[in-house]
Amino acid sequence: MLTRDAGARRSGAVRAWLYGIAALVVAMVAVGGATRLTGSGLSITEWRPVTGVIPPLSNADWIAEFAKYKDTPQYSILNQGMGLSAFKVLYGWEWGHRLLGRLIGLVFFLPLVVFWWQGRISRKLGLGLLGLGVLGGLQGAIGWVMVASGLQPGMTAVAPLKLALHLTTASLILAGLVWLAAGERGRALEPVSTRLRATAVMLPVLILLQIFLGGLVAGSHAGLVYNTWPTMDGALVPAADTLFAIRPWIENFVDNHALVQFDHRMTAYLVILVAILHAVDARVTGPAGAAGRATGVAVLALAQAMLGIATLLLAIPLWAALAHQVVAMAVLTMATAHARLSRGVEEETGRVRFAQADPPIGFEGLAGRGA
Repeated sequence: MLTRDAGARRSGAVRAWLYGIAALVVAMVAVGGATRLTGSGLSITEWRPVTGVIPPLSNADWIAEFAKYKDTPQYSILNQGMGLSAFKVLYGWEWGHRLLGRLIGLVFFLPLVVFWWQGRISRKLGLGLLGLGVLGGLQGAIGWVMVASGLQPGMTAVAPLKLALHLTTASLILAGLVWLAAGERGRALEPVSTRLRATAVMLPVLILLQIFLGGLVAGSHAGLVYNTWPTMDGALVPAADTLFAIRPWIENFVDNHALVQFDHRMTAYLVILVAILHAVDARVTGPAGAAGRATGVAVLALAQAMLGIATLLLAIPLWAALAHQVVAMAVLTMATAHARLSRGVEEETGRVRFAQADPPIGFEGLAGRGA
């Protein structure tokens, strides 16, 4: 049977590990954004999950990699005449992005084995971690499918829909890590109403939708047009023949710059509205902890919206675009933690009862069942 202090130490170690991986995922998103904005994502033309960790080490190796890149449409259309030194910069961004992905995999799986061995992983937490592990592997495959889309004839960048899917999957992984970490808090919280819990869960869902739409804006370069606010081409709502100029009409949601940007703007307004109403509701009817968290989500959502407007008006400078992407991860992190904590977390004595009813996955749990 776990003591309260032992349970707290075990929960704290697992929680710190999960938050550490979440921080690495945010870094991965930031580096991925820089890779996209510098046009570096297509500089490595092969997917080598194991041997790709080693970059070119000799001048001959660099020349060979550069020759592969010269066969891509991006080089022939956009970067014709680029020198080897400039290629090394592109290659470095993409190689760093892939290396960070491999590092996240190691930081996830190696401590997981240790914690499982020590019996620190409950059955419920283990299932959640298994799901995140599968999603992480899928994310690597999505990343390569995305890169492959940009190597097709006539393409100079990756397909917007695949980029949006890649970004959203990374965001889902981040949200999952934060959700599990917040559930390991191990300190009793005041209960909140059903309405507050439902709205708290709605916010991360809306934010994930907004991140997906932001990925479409980034992938289609829709942020480089309609660089005014609050209007678009002089109107709050562009004309229907502008929003649905492409046939078939369904393709407008991915390829029409006007509609892609309009959807991103409207969803931002919805996120802010829900966040503010939820914060007011929490301050009036909820406990202090929930009110503080809800207010934090609303403030972050407002800050993100203002940063997005500045990014648009400045025509997407690198620093602003990266900041906008990273702050989006901060909004998602805060909203996800708030949603999880609004469900309540058992105190450590409750965790002991949970451990008795649901044995940990590990040798201690196996030994206990055998006894």
